[in-house]
Amino acid sequence: MEFNNRPSLMIVDGMALLFRAFYATSVSGQFMYNSDGVPTNAVNGFVKHFFTAVANFKPSHVAVCWDMGSKTFRNELFPAYKANRGEAPEELIPQFDLVKEVVASFDVPNIGLAGYEADDCIGTIAVHAAKNETDVSILTGDQDILQLIDDRISVVLLKKGFGNYVVHNQESFFEEKGIMPKQMIDLKAFMGDSSDNYPGVKGIGEKTAIKLLQQFEHVDGVVANLEQLTKAQKAKIEADLEMLYLSRKLAEIKTDVPIEYDLNQAMFQFNKEKALDKFAQVGMRGLERFIDIEKAWA
Repeated sequence: MEFNNRPSLMIVDGMALLFRAFYATSVSGQFMYNSDGVPTNAVNGFVKHFFTAVANFKPSHVAVCWDMGSKTFRNELFPAYKANRGEAPEELIPQFDLVKEVVASFDVPNIGLAGYEADDCIGTIAVHAAKNETDVSILTGDQDILQLIDDRISVVLLKKGFGNYVVHNQESFFEEKGIMPKQMIDLKAFMGDSSDNYPGVKGIGEKTAIKLLQQFEHVDGVVANLEQLTKAQKAKIEADLEMLYLSRKLAEIKTDVPIEYDLNQAMFQFNKEKALDKFAQVGMRGLERFIDIEKAWA
């Protein structure tokens, strides 16, 4: 495999890929049990997404980040954070460990830290790598990750099917949203996030929030200029001021998580036979063409 002189790191949002793969097939009951009775549908789909992206973007380095339990520092800040989410489906639960075993067989590091979300590990690694002149792409289906876009950090959003992506950099993000990527944190502070179960400011939606951020740049700028807002906007923000600032803390991806990480360990040195042995061991079939990396690199 040949790479450009400058390293390029692909950080894979393991949770996003695994959940996407699970729900794509579980709807029709295609759980693909192995001989031990363990479902493999999510891991199977994860592998397809993973290698399709690696073949498309040809990174020199790859790492995968995971949540390490359901409770994080955000639950301490706001106990209702993500409280609207049910337990993971029983067919998915054994696949959390299985997928990490499979990733390890690719000689790709699995990274996660209790008390933090995968997003925080992704943010920490991305910012550190970018500072060291590494080009970073983040593979995910999660729009929250867009706040990390920077000069050297792009986000590859998965679309329906395999190999369909929207790649965002600073220019494309600004063109679409009218604000800079970092302002997404302030946008979510106003809007809240129903999927993560925090409210933001009641009655302030995306359109209004974007206008306020275009005019005043960030939450502090808006709050410092409340007298310039309409009476209704001022009243809504004043009524939910505490929640506005709390929502901003919940929305911001941390980039200083104390994880142990070495870029050299993420160099992509894939051994096809080792992966095939692992697939055979865990009873996963039909993946050979997806892992034919040498052909994809040619």
